Amino acid sequence: MTTVKKYDLSGKETGEVKIEKKFLISELNSQLIKDYIVALRANARQWSANTKTRFEVNHSGKKPHPQKGTGKARQGYLGAPQYRGGGRVFAPRPKFDQHVQINKKEKKAAIRYLLSEKIQSNHLHILTNPDLEGPKTKSFSNFLQNLGFQGRKVLFLTLDPDSNIHKSVRNIPAASILLFPNINGYDLARNQEIILLEPVVKELLSMLGRN
Repeated sequence: MTTVKKYDLSGKETGEVKIEKKFLISELNSQLIKDYIVALRANARQWSANTKTRFEVNHSGKKPHPQKGTGKARQGYLGAPQYRGGGRVFAPRPKFDQHVQINKKEKKAAIRYLLSEKIQSNHLHILTNPDLEGPKTKSFSNFLQNLGFQGRKVLFLTLDPDSNIHKSVRNIPAASILLFPNINGYDLARNQEIILLEPVVKELLSMLGRN
């Protein structure tokens, strides 16, 4: 049995949630996790970089100067790469579809493993749902300081896109917030501490309970 501690916004411990070890994944192929995260990062690229070649730039077809008699090297076109405003050579061009397919079962297994790892190493915590009348960045900053998380990468997970909570977290250095259904392995791996808003606990247990 593994326990996850609950805290209020002042950083005071208010209880705990017990999770049976049979729901936690203790081992998973490391190559599977690597492939999943590499695919996530590759799919985040836009592949939209585009430059014009000498045939696409808008220039007159007139020769820069006469072919002979000037002592200069012969030139045929102002849109050539050696001229300012000319076309580019070997510059970025739109590529073919680089999207990497991610297996759904492997994705779920990787996320479950990374969540299990955070739980077993005591890096996952629960925050009782704060009742905010407006953004309270200082309250959340003090909460992290009281738990000793200041300066660490912290990810808050919530189900409610409440603007007050989002606005409270977004100005804290190294802290970020996501909706629980949108979590991915990269966010779980790069953040040192995971803090769940209390309504997320039920969804977490449901995800860990899946076969």
